Amino acid sequence: MSVTVRLFAILREQHGSDRLELPSAAGKTLDEVFADLFPELADGPLRESLAFALNGEYVADDQVVADGDEVAFIPPIGGGAPDPRVSLSASTIEIEPLIKQVTAPSRGGLATFTGLVRDHFENRPVTQLEYEAYEPMALTQMSRLCDEIERRWVGCAIAMSHRLGPLDIGEAAVHIVVAAPHRDAAFAACRFGIDELKERVPIFKKEVYRDGSQWKGNNSA
Repeated sequence: MSVTVRLFAILREQHGSDRLELPSAAGKTLDEVFADLFPELADGPLRESLAFALNGEYVADDQVVADGDEVAFIPPIGGGAPDPRVSLSASTIEIEPLIKQVTAPSRGGLATFTGLVRDHFENRPVTQLEYEAYEPMALTQMSRLCDEIERRWVGCAIAMSHRLGPLDIGEAAVHIVVAAPHRDAAFAACRFGIDELKERVPIFKKEVYRDGSQWKGNNSA
């Protein structure tokens, strides 16, 4: 038996692999496993902002791992039956199917948010974005976020989709669609949905510039 470690974004690039099998990691804390793999980062700013997951759930860094566990180190952002409200796609995402999914005669307000790839960040020309995700966990967290929103704004329905892979300037990176009985709830739930998706869901963004590239938190502006 061994412990599986999943790596994403800058950690994947630095280690040169997205998946490791560690036969000697059982019995260690997540913090200790990270320090073994990345001793040069153990006391740096990335470590301070790192999140940890164990078997698809966010946990504290002092959680002890066991044989057969899957560990994921989640850089700053970004199971069950498939949830039709949420999706990740390596191809163009369309907003119209999401709108059809949430609209109903009882819902008179519809709010949508679309995030597009822009051509600059802090005066640096951007040529492309690249997104990757810890896909099973990302879908689970997106589904839970939809559940939370539909409980909080009673009578509303929400759907969301996010792109993965390389995106060119002007392409849609994310759609959030909310239908509610009244417009105030639709606006509020849609804003909450995009803000929390960027905070909670393990999706990672790489900005490609004319003079280099940088992994950034998906919750960056």
